[in-house]
Amino acid sequence: MDILTLVGLVAGVLIVILAMLANASLLTFLNLPGLAIVLGGTFAVTLIKFRMASVMSAFRMAMSAAFTDRMARPAELIREVGTLAMVVRKEGTLGLENHQTDNEFLQKAINLCVDGHPPELVEEALAQETQQTAERYEVAERVFRGIGESAPALGMLGTLVGLVQMLNTLDDPGSIGPAMAVALLTTLYGAFIAQMIALPLADKLQLKAEDEARNQVLIITSIKNIMRGENPRVMTELLSSFVTPEQRTGLAPEREA
Repeated sequence: MDILTLVGLVAGVLIVILAMLANASLLTFLNLPGLAIVLGGTFAVTLIKFRMASVMSAFRMAMSAAFTDRMARPAELIREVGTLAMVVRKEGTLGLENHQTDNEFLQKAINLCVDGHPPELVEEALAQETQQTAERYEVAERVFRGIGESAPALGMLGTLVGLVQMLNTLDDPGSIGPAMAVALLTTLYGAFIAQMIALPLADKLQLKAEDEARNQVLIITSIKNIMRGENPRVMTELLSSFVTPEQRTGLAPEREA
C-alpha cells in the first residue's frame, strides 16, 4: 500500500473536520440538496466529458495505482535484468524459459525472447504496450482533473441557487444569515472534492505514470542489450543512469564463474 496517499487523505479530512468542530457541530455543515447538486452535477458533467468505461477504468486505476505501491524500484529491475543477461550469456535465450518475475511487463519481454521473435518485433511489441499503458494513465488523470475542475463550478452553481432562494425570503431578516450559510456550503463541498480528493489523485496518477514509463523504458533498453549479447556489466553501467548516484552501489552482477 502507498501509505503516504492514505495518510495524506486521512490527515486532510481530519483537519477539515476538526476545523468544523471548533465552533459548531458537523450537522451545521450538512446540506443534502447542496451535496446532491455538487456530487450529482459533477458526476453528470464527468459523464458528458468521458465515456462510462473511461470513468470506471479511471476509478479502478486510481484505487490500484494511487493507493498501492507495487511499482518496482529501478535499482531492483537493474539487478534482475543483470541476472538475466548473465543467464543468456551462459545458456542462451532459452535459459530464460523458467525465469518467473512479478513484473508483468518484464515477463512479457522474457516470453517474447524465449519464443524466438526477432529483436525488431520484440521492441515493437513492448513499445506498443508502453504506449497503451501511458494512454490509460493519461485518460485516468484527465478524468480526475475534469472532476477537479467541475466540482468547484458546480459548488458555485449551488451557491447561486441558494442565493436566489435567500433573496426570495428577504421579508424575513432573521432567515438571511442561515440561508446564506446554507448557500455557501455548496462552494465548500466543491472545493473540498477538488482540492482534497480529485486533483491530488490526478497528480498521483501522473507521478505513477512517469514511474511506470521509466521502468518500461529501462526494461526495453535491457532486453535490446540482452538480445544483442551485451556484456552484463557494461549493460548495468549503461542502465545506472536510471537511478541516483547513491543507488548505484551493488548494481553490477557478479563475475561469471
